[in-house]
Amino acid sequence: MKLKLTRALLGAAMPLAGVNAAEAHIVAARLGDFYAGAAHPLTDLQDIVLWIAIGVLAGTLGAAKGRWLIPVFPLGLLVGLPLGNVFGATSSQLADAGMMLAIGMLLAAAVQVPALLLCAIAFAVAVMRGAANGADLAPETDRLLFAAGLVCAGYAVITLTMALTAMFKRTSSDSATSWRSIAVRALGGWIAAIGLMMGSLALAS
Repeated sequence: MKLKLTRALLGAAMPLAGVNAAEAHIVAARLGDFYAGAAHPLTDLQDIVLWIAIGVLAGTLGAAKGRWLIPVFPLGLLVGLPLGNVFGATSSQLADAGMMLAIGMLLAAAVQVPALLLCAIAFAVAVMRGAANGADLAPETDRLLFAAGLVCAGYAVITLTMALTAMFKRTSSDSATSWRSIAVRALGGWIAAIGLMMGSLALAS
């Protein structure tokens, strides 16, 4: 009796699985590789944390320094994309964790980073995350469209994060003890903690 019930359930599940696969194929074909490149980094914790962290850091330093990231960050993504097979998974995780720790500590300490150093940090983050996204490309993926989507996503996330951070910190008082500054520094502490945990997990694995 149980065997017949199992066969019946399997028989009913197979058409449903086929429908789901067909629907997924239709959605992928409809959206295309450009949208895959734009959406892919938004599904990865390392991308989300690092992109937001570098955008917040730039936003706290003001528009004069932050605007340099608008061309630098997308350029770094383009440079890193072909390097997807160069770095191993463990080394990539350690590099991401180290960057999270460094950026988080800079935010927590409210360090006034020079524009050149800010651009160097942003470019390094972009190259690393561009390589990580490139490592996940399938052979049939149109790399040009994927790269265009990835660059557009990087531009949008960095620009919006910088703008929102600058607006958040815009108060009548520039005191380092204002609650808005304290909130940004607390966020930096959380980013550093995430980087420390990710680094520990990468070393333990």
